[in-house]
Order: sequence, then structure tokens, then C-alpha cells
Amino acid sequence: MKFFGKTRIAIIEREKCLKERCGYLCAKVCPGVRMGEETVVVDKEGYPVISEQLCTGCGICPKKCPADCIIIINLAEERQFPLYQYGPNTFRLYGLPLPQQGVVGLIGKNGIGKSTAIKLMAGQIPPNFAEFGKKHTSEEILGRLPPELRNYFSTIHSRQLKVSLKPQNIGKIAEVFSGTVKELLEKNDERKAMQKAVELFALSKVLEREVPQLSGGELQRVAVAVAYCKEADIYYFDEPAAYLDVKQRLACARALKELSQSKKVVVVEHDLAIFDYLSDYVHVFFGQENAYGIVSGVKSARSGINEYLDGFLSDENTRFRDHPISFSVSSVSEAKGIKSKFSYPALEKSIGDFQLSCEAGSIMEGEIIGMLGENAMGKTLFMKMIAGVEKPDNCQLSLALRLSYKPQQLHKPEAVEVAELFSAPGLDAYVSEQARRRLGINSLMDKRADLLSGGELQRVAVALALSREADIYLFDEPSAFMDIEQRLEFADLLRKTIEGSKKSAFVIDHDLVLLDAISSRMVIFSGEPSAKGHASAPLGKREGMNSFLKSVGITLRRDKDSKRPRINKEGSVLDREQKEAGEFYYYEN
Repeated sequence: MKFFGKTRIAIIEREKCLKERCGYLCAKVCPGVRMGEETVVVDKEGYPVISEQLCTGCGICPKKCPADCIIIINLAEERQFPLYQYGPNTFRLYGLPLPQQGVVGLIGKNGIGKSTAIKLMAGQIPPNFAEFGKKHTSEEILGRLPPELRNYFSTIHSRQLKVSLKPQNIGKIAEVFSGTVKELLEKNDERKAMQKAVELFALSKVLEREVPQLSGGELQRVAVAVAYCKEADIYYFDEPAAYLDVKQRLACARALKELSQSKKVVVVEHDLAIFDYLSDYVHVFFGQENAYGIVSGVKSARSGINEYLDGFLSDENTRFRDHPISFSVSSVSEAKGIKSKFSYPALEKSIGDFQLSCEAGSIMEGEIIGMLGENAMGKTLFMKMIAGVEKPDNCQLSLALRLSYKPQQLHKPEAVEVAELFSAPGLDAYVSEQARRRLGINSLMDKRADLLSGGELQRVAVALALSREADIYLFDEPSAFMDIEQRLEFADLLRKTIEGSKKSAFVIDHDLVLLDAISSRMVIFSGEPSAKGHASAPLGKREGMNSFLKSVGITLRRDKDSKRPRINKEGSVLDREQKEAGEFYYYEN
């Protein structure tokens, strides 16, 4: 709602609202209500609704609300009506990106409108202009859209433009289709590209498997392949790299880049290296999570990503973050001359038909060891042996140290408030406060843990694990469900907790940018997925990265301005030069 050339937004988080249990304190303290205005009313479901037209932005109700569920935002600049809003006092999106020839990447925090934008652009939901009780005709929608969007939506409405969408939530695929992978692909093979998709996304071993029986990574590759096989003008892929290992992410990125040579492709992705590798153009989404999102103008991929990291959009002359996200010019170095924290012997473990062998190694005080390799190579099994969850077949492994373990698969939490989890004994108060603030946990403290979303639960689990008083920290895929900013906040938190202390950490992840930011040394896993795996002894970071990058056929460089790691274009001058020199990891600065 506009006021004096500005826009006011009122948000009520309904899952936190106490409704009548607090006696509608927001209405009781509202100056407008006291003057007889309907600034705050109660809807038929018993929830308070704040009129954005009548609200003066006094800030009293957010301060007095006992559930801390009200947010009042005064935007610094005038905004037209939102293109879409979910309901009264809920999230709204201003503007939309537009597809172009090539790959258009959408970058921004979680809860900022990227998936909403894709649903609008794919025609799954129509623009409603924040008018919830009205069903707009196609003519009304087109008449209210800005010129740059009118042509696009007119082709959607007239069915002249066909779209293919790989959704963010792939679990629904298994809920609605119970046949085999082969049957699902055949059903959607409109381009006669099924055989190619099977090769590109490595699906030959799962073709005869029932879709509900697939693992998360397998289902993700099937979902991408289904969208890839459809005949469309524009292809939308919402987080295609989730659940995939680095090799699978690169294979997926190469397939989508090839597709973009003849089709328009739009991608949302939180793996910064993959996002950069994929994107030709970028739209930055900014605003406030779960409140409102604004879409920037189109930018070149490099400029868009660097402006997002800097927190300042030059064309829009808008600062949306009070600090830049920075990368160290020199990588985290190997700990030298520091006391060994823990040594482990060569380990062996067999589970069913899978066999894992691990070379002996050690971890030093103040050191973080990154663990990198394909899925189903034994990384989680190795970490479980260190954690004492699994026992080696060949020896006894006793660890007389305090451990904090964040597993890959999170157990369903108890029906207690998040605040109660962080009041448990054995937490470092300072680290806990930093983790809660920087990972956005404070806004979740009044929520019940068993009602958290996957992303919220992951952040709570990571923050709790980091907050515990421990000697060794074990993190299995901490970046899952996190956006780019949350991943890099975690990296900085972990480094500051470990470096200069007598603590140590092992971290499994598939995000090269994250592992590059935190690792002192690396354990590289090789072998045959689901059959046999081998873990190297901890290697120097350069040696480990070189070994792994060579196995997947890519080279890295640093961006000259932001210093972030970037994947070289295959066959480029720098790519060929580094491969000839045997330096797949970027040259020392």
C-alpha cells in the first residue's frame, strides 16, 4: 500500500499467531482502532488482519505482540501494486524476470519469491495484484501488466507458448506416480529425447525401479530428466542440483547449457559455482524473507552475482544488505606445527554388497577437513565410524573426546519450542548466540520444532551442533536446503569457531565454494558408487582439490573482483592452460 510516495507492508506469521489466546493485543494497542477505525479486524478464521491502507506504521503492535509474529515494513521507495500476494498480511512479489535465449539465473535468499516467480511465469498461478477475493479474466490481467510482461503473458494465455517445469518439491512426483522410472519418462518423452536423458542424467540403473522407491538424488535426476524430455519453448528448473553430488551437478549443468542453445532456460540454484557456470543472465531477488520480494533488472551473469554478493545493485542504486559477502584471496591453509587432535587407523567396513576402505589419518587442532566424493562412496559411513554410530569391521575405534554430530538425515524433532532446544545444557553461550543470529534462528525460537520446514530444521540442527561444547565437530551435508548467504554464513561461523582453538571438524558437502572456504585439508573418496569406496588419508588442500577436480574434468579460477571460485568454461584458454599444467585447482595467488 502506498503512503506519501512510499509503500507500507504488514505481515502476520499465522503459524505463530496466538489469536484469541492473547486477547488480540495488536488490536487493543492500535491507535487507529482506539480512534474507531478498522485498522485491525478479525477474519472468519479468527486471525487478526491489519489494514495496510489505515496502518500508520507506529510500530506499537510488533513490539507488544507476545508471539512476535507481526512485521511492519516501510519501503524506502514507491512500489506499484505487487504482481502476486498470497493473502492479507502475507508475502508479496514485486516484478518478474523474463526468459531470454540462453540460461537466466534467479539468485536470492530463501523465502524471497524465486519459486513464486517461476510458478507465475510457468502459468501455474495467475497474477492477482493483491486482490484475493477476485478472479481476474485474462483481459484484466493483461491490461494491468507492464508492457514488458504483457506480451509474455498473452502468449501464455493463448497457449502459444509451452513451458516445462521441474518443481522445487520433487517429493510430490512420488506421491502422484507409482509406476517405474521408464514408464514416467516414456509418458513425458515429447521430444523423443528419453535415451539421451538416460545417458545425460545416469538413469540406466534405475529405469525399472518404482518411482516411490527412489532416493532423493535419484528422484531429483528423474525429475530433471522428465522436464528435459518435454516439448516446450521455455524450461524452468527450480533447484536442480539439490541432493546431487558434484559430478552429477556438473552433468546436469552441462545438459541444461546444451538445452539452452535451442531453448530458453530459467534456473534457481543455491550452489554458487554451479549457478555461475550455468547462467548467461541474472535477476537478483531482494527484499525481506517471508515478507516481500523485489526483482532486479536483467544483468550479465558475472555482474549480477558480484552485485548480489556486494549487496548493492548499481543500476537500481539500491543497497539491500548492510555488508558484502567476501572471499579470502588466499585459501585456508593447512595447519602446520599444530598438535594432533585425533588419529585413526586404517578402517574397513562392509554393509550388504558395499565395501569401504579408509587410509589411516589424523586431524590437527584448529583444523577443518573437507570430505569430497560422489554419492554412495561411503562418506557418511566413514563419518558414522568416527562418530561411533557404526563400528569398523577390522578394529576397535575408541574416541575419548567430546563429539558434536550433525547427521545427513535429520530425525523428526520433539514437539517442543525451538527455544527449549537452545536452553539445553552443554552449549557455548557465545557461539550459540552468534549461530542463532547469523543463521536466522532467532525468528524461529517460538516455533514448535516438529513443525519446522526442511530448511528451518536444517539451520536449527547446524546451529545446535555448532553451539555444543565439543572437541570434534562432524557435519554431514550442512548446506542442504540452505541458500547461498546461509551457506557462507555457516562457513564463516565454523572457521571462527575452529581456527585458533583446540577444536577440529570434519565436513562432508558437495558445494565446492563452501568446501573451498572452510577446508584446511581434504579426504577424497573414490571407487564405484554403491559397490566399493576408498577414502584417502587427509591430503593437502591443493593436492586433494586437484585430484578431485581432475576426476570430474573441470578447472577453477578466482573472480578478479569478488575473489569467489568460478568454474572455467570447458575448452577455454584458461581451462586448457590449467589442464596442461596439471593445475585443476586455481593457480596460487
